[in-house]
Amino acid sequence: MTEISSSAPRVSDTTRRLPLLQGSRLTAWLFIAPAALAYSAFVLVPLGMSLYYSFLRWDGIGKARFHGLTNYITVLTDADLLQIIGNAFQLVLYFTVIPVGLGLAVASVIRGQMAGRFGTATRTILFLPQVIPLVAAGIAWSWMFASTGLVNQTLKAIGLSSWTRGWLGDFVWALPAVGIIGAWVLLGLCTMLLVTGITKIDPTLYEAARLDGANPWQEFRHVTLPGLRQEIGVCITVTVIAALASFDIVYISTQGGPGITTTVPGLEIYRLAFAHRQVGLASALAIVLMVLVLITIAPVQWFTRDKK
Repeated sequence: MTEISSSAPRVSDTTRRLPLLQGSRLTAWLFIAPAALAYSAFVLVPLGMSLYYSFLRWDGIGKARFHGLTNYITVLTDADLLQIIGNAFQLVLYFTVIPVGLGLAVASVIRGQMAGRFGTATRTILFLPQVIPLVAAGIAWSWMFASTGLVNQTLKAIGLSSWTRGWLGDFVWALPAVGIIGAWVLLGLCTMLLVTGITKIDPTLYEAARLDGANPWQEFRHVTLPGLRQEIGVCITVTVIAALASFDIVYISTQGGPGITTTVPGLEIYRLAFAHRQVGLASALAIVLMVLVLITIAPVQWFTRDKK
C-alpha cells in the first residue's frame, strides 16, 4: 500500500507554545500591576510633581510663576544651603563609618558563637535600637546629652568635669552628638547584616588561613572582608541614605540648632515648604538631594557588587 503524505504545514514548537507564553506574560503583568500602580502613585508621580514645582515660584496657595533654573542656582550658591548640605555629608561619617566599622569588629569577634542562648541574646540586644522609634530614641538621647544628663554626670564621675557641656546646644559639638545618636540607631542593623553574612563564609577558608599561619588580622583582611563585600555594600547604602535624608532625629533632638549647625536638607525642605512657603525652592533642594544620594550610592554599588 502506498503511503500518502500530508501536504499540511507542520506547526513548530514555538507556535504551539505561543498562547502559553502570552498567557504567562499576562499573568505576570497582573501580579506586577498592583505594585507598579502603588509605586507610580507614591513615588513616580510625587517625584514628577517635585521636579515640576522646582521650576516655579509658588507659595503653595496662590498663582505659580515659572522661575526657570533660579531655584537650582539658589541651592547651589546660597551659603546657608551649602552648609546645610555639608552638614548631611558630615553625618555620613557618623552614620556610616562608626556603625559599619564597629559592626565588622563585633561580627568578627562573635563569629561562631551565635548559636544557642548567647546568640539569641546578642542578636536581641544588638537589634534593639532598630525596634525603638526614632522619636523615642531622639528624646532619650536628648536627656542624656543635657547639661545634667547621664553623659555629663559620667564625665564628672571620672574626673573630666572640664569636658561637660550642653552637647546639643554647643556650636561645635551639636552635630557630632546628633551623629552619635544616628550611629547608635544604625549599629544594630549593620551588625546583624554583617553577622548574617559572616555565617555564609565557608569555615574551611578560615581553617586554611590558620594552617598557613595567618593571624586574626590577616584572617579578617583576606577572608572576612572579601566574603562580606555585598553585605558591606548594603550597610553603606542604607546608612548613607539615612544620613543624607535624616529628619526625625535632628528634628527631635536639636530642631536644626544652634543656628543651622545641625540643620540637614530634609529639615530645611520641610521648613521652606511649610514655614516659609517657598515650595519651588524646597522642591529644588529635594531634587538636588536625590541626585546627591544617587551620585554617592552609585560608586558604592559598583565597588561592592558581585564580580563573578
